[in-house]
Formats: sequence, structure tokens, C-alpha cells
Amino acid sequence: MPASLSGGAGRTRGRRRDQPHTHASGTIVRVPASLTPSTPYVDLDREAWTRLSASTPLPLTDADVDRLAGLGDPIDLAEVDAIYRPISRLLDLYVEATRGLHQASSTFLREDIVATPFVIGVAGSVAVGKSTTARLLRELLARWPATPRVQLVTTDGFLYPNAELERRGLMERKGFPESYDRRALLRFVSKIKAGRPEVRAPVYDHLTYDIVPGREIVVQRPDVLVVEGLNVLQPARPTAEGTSNLAVSDFFDFSIYVDARTPDVRQWYVDRFLSLRSTAFADPDSYFHRFAALSDDEAVARAEHLWDTINAPNLEQNILPTRSRADLVLTKGRDHSVERVRLRKI
Repeated sequence: MPASLSGGAGRTRGRRRDQPHTHASGTIVRVPASLTPSTPYVDLDREAWTRLSASTPLPLTDADVDRLAGLGDPIDLAEVDAIYRPISRLLDLYVEATRGLHQASSTFLREDIVATPFVIGVAGSVAVGKSTTARLLRELLARWPATPRVQLVTTDGFLYPNAELERRGLMERKGFPESYDRRALLRFVSKIKAGRPEVRAPVYDHLTYDIVPGREIVVQRPDVLVVEGLNVLQPARPTAEGTSNLAVSDFFDFSIYVDARTPDVRQWYVDRFLSLRSTAFADPDSYFHRFAALSDDEAVARAEHLWDTINAPNLEQNILPTRSRADLVLTKGRDHSVERVRLRKI
């Protein structure tokens, strides 16, 4: 996967200039940022982004990070401190600004309109670490005084049940846009942004690889809702009449894309598959229990086949093209650490 954004959002050519930036604390820092009209993003390297974390509290511990990290996605407190702590402060500022806009709208309309949750979308490939990013943001944002109630919903719950995927001939395309009940997902996010006091979402079990009948996640008007999934930044699809429907991303207040080079993500997927043999796959109830006894060579061959025939085409055809739609792009290096941060200008 290319490290730069499509649409001219990569590095500015020529010598980069340090430009002053006023941190929320009032401290003036100088960050090398590509602020030329050729890109809609502020492009910061790791060092420049980390400097923005000055005076921002870090409420997590090593134990918290260990609990939130996903399998095959190594992360430590230093990475959280350098990358995710500034993101949580940025989002805290966005939430406060959005509440100000809500108050202005209510004043203009002369009505006491109920504020709706601030919705954050997190997208990216399988095995790139988007689930860890979503969990970290949920924990960090919940520690800010303005957003104590934060919930997380994954779009896995809106996959069609396996029986329906089998009926439609889509089991080999699980994770592709057509394998989701998009109408149900749209109804869910629209109810959230309508301010409904209680909205329910289906539950997906990664062990059984299927929707859990009768189980639901209840979302009760949180301050922030994080929606994580492969295709959450997909644009609206044309209808038979030629007009566009709403997209899930139309209801997001902020969106994040977790990025990395495709060969690196492929290797992370294979590494995770090998680790799962002795963990989740070892459970007799696991849908993938048949893979637990594979040798190393057999497991690598199987993982590479799954990546090359399912995950890579989905990434290239559906997920990667949505990267330029994100408000924030986190670009990871081979060691999983974030190397660059691109923030869309306002």
C-alpha cells in the first residue's frame, strides 16, 4: 500500500519549512507541515505530531494498553503517549466545538434540540490495527471530562448471518461491501444521529464466525460513539434511478483511516494467523478449529491464500480507495508504529 495519499495529498516537493503552531495549552511549537494549496491535508511526521502532546494528560497505564492491544498488533504505552494521546485531545476539541455549533443552531431555531452523539468512524484493512485504534480511542476519550460516556460498535455485527451469505453465494466474499446489511447499518447510524435514547445493534462472534442470535449491543445516547469497520468510509452507491443514497460516513463527525504498506499488512495477517492456531483456533467451538493442527508451512500457505484471494482484493477494490475520504490518516511502518499523521484541513 502506498504511503502517500492519492489525489495529491503526499509530501510537498522541495524544501519543507517549519511553521509555527499554537498548541491548546498556549505553547507555541514549530512543526514541519505541508500547508501548500496542493494538498487538503496537514502532513506531520512522527516527531512533529508527538510534540503536539505537550501538557495533555495520559490517563492509561501499561496494563490498560496490554488489555486493549489486538493480537498481532504490538503497541506499548510509549506509542499511545506519542500518537493516540494527541488524537484524543484533538477529538476532545472537536467535540467541544460541535457542541458550540449545536447550541448556536438551537438558539437560531429557538428550540431546545437534544444534542446527538459525536460519531467517529475508524476504517482500514484487516490486520492493520484499526480495532486497537478504536479501543484506545474509546478508553482515552472516556477519561476526558467532557466525554465520560463513550461506546464502541463494530460493523461486523451488520454482516449477514452465515446462512444468508451461503444462500447468496457470498461466503467467499465475507467482508466485502455486499456481505453487509447496509440498510440495517444505515438505520442504526441514522437513529443515533436522530438522538434516539436507545438504539440496538447485532452482535458478531469471531469465535463462531457468525452473528449471535438474540444478542444485541444497546447504545444509550453516549457522548461519543466509535464505529469501526472495513468499509465504513464507503461512498453512497447509486440507485436504480441513478440518484445516490446516504452513506454511513455521512453521519460521521470525524473519520480515521489506519494505513500501512500492503506487503506489511499481508505479513501481519500471516503472523496473526500463525498465532491464532494456538489460541482461538484451538477452541473446538471455533469456526477455524480445522486450522489448529496445520504445520507452520501449511499455515503460512493457507494464510497467504486467504489474503491473496479475499483480503487483498477487498483492500484494493473497496477499502484503500476510501482512504482519501478520511479526516485523519495514520500511516504505520513495518514495526506497527505510526510514522506519519495527516489531518484534513478545515
